[in-house]
Amino acid sequence: MEEKIISGIQQIGIGITDLMEAWKWYFNVFGVDIRVFEDETIAELMLPYTGGSPQKRHAALAFNLQGGGGFEIWQYTGRTPQYAGFDIRLGDYGIFATKIKCRDIDATYDLYLSKQIDVLNKPQAGPDGMKRFFVRDLYGNHFQMVEGAHWYKDEKKLTGGTYGTIIGVSDIDESLKVYKDILEYDQVVYDENGVFDDLKMLPGGDHRFRRVLLTHSKPREGGFSPLLGDSKIELLEVKDRSPQKIYKNRYWGDPGFIHLCFDIRGMDALRRECTDKGFGFKVDSHDRQNHNNSFDMGDAAGHFAYIEDPDGTLIEFVETHKVPVIKKLGWYIRLNKKDAHKPLPNWLIKALSFNRVKF
Repeated sequence: MEEKIISGIQQIGIGITDLMEAWKWYFNVFGVDIRVFEDETIAELMLPYTGGSPQKRHAALAFNLQGGGGFEIWQYTGRTPQYAGFDIRLGDYGIFATKIKCRDIDATYDLYLSKQIDVLNKPQAGPDGMKRFFVRDLYGNHFQMVEGAHWYKDEKKLTGGTYGTIIGVSDIDESLKVYKDILEYDQVVYDENGVFDDLKMLPGGDHRFRRVLLTHSKPREGGFSPLLGDSKIELLEVKDRSPQKIYKNRYWGDPGFIHLCFDIRGMDALRRECTDKGFGFKVDSHDRQNHNNSFDMGDAAGHFAYIEDPDGTLIEFVETHKVPVIKKLGWYIRLNKKDAHKPLPNWLIKALSFNRVKF
């Protein structure tokens, strides 16, 4: 019988206003230099979140081979992207920040200062005793730098890719029905209440919060699991103000963190589980797939679907069927023909370096 397998965070979706400008910044700051795909097409299936109409877009998926999830950099090309009509504050409902893992927190901080990156604070300890600090990109998006212990490859960079997220929720216990029960973040690193010094520099960071950091007790399995690695989700419930939805009156793809995406196998089993637990698929590429049971994603192909957490934050699932290694030679990694539990050979994952870009 088919089963659900979560291989890790595949990527964080980031809506921006200039794809190449943004990618160059993420390349220089976070080392995401492996292009898995880049295409300009029409987003046809996200109609519940794009005003009911297909929308033209330019998107790219980029990774850092040192480890961690990727960045799906996403730009509307047929409409003007809309920023929030209010100042987004910590605790507002949705993805407030992306966690990026680094090898040495102090060295990373010093490097960013020398590069004149918008660094918000010096490294300081959180409730788990681990030091972290925040930076902002060109568009005001927040990234939390945290030290990571597990790495896939050493490319002499200080950072890896996406290590998790900070998500504002209305009720942490309700949100655990998604993040713990479905996404399997079953281990609580900390569960604290109060005002936190390591958050005070953020917009709205001086309020009182319930703050829960989650990770997964079991290692992830599947094709790209060695590259994607472990990850952490931090849920914040603000106690002394009324939050707003970050994407209130806006489209998916507008500026900000648009979704959190997981690489999975067993989409049919996952669909049943999500439905049974009250979080049925809101978007599902199943009905638009070809004779190979894949949805064409430009250079890549697979099956994708979305659910909402209790506050409407979008969680994407992608069952990857193929990704290009050397497209001109017709060399693709084809995962739907491989054992769902086993990781791909290291040499095959590392072959993605043929798709390295330079700016």
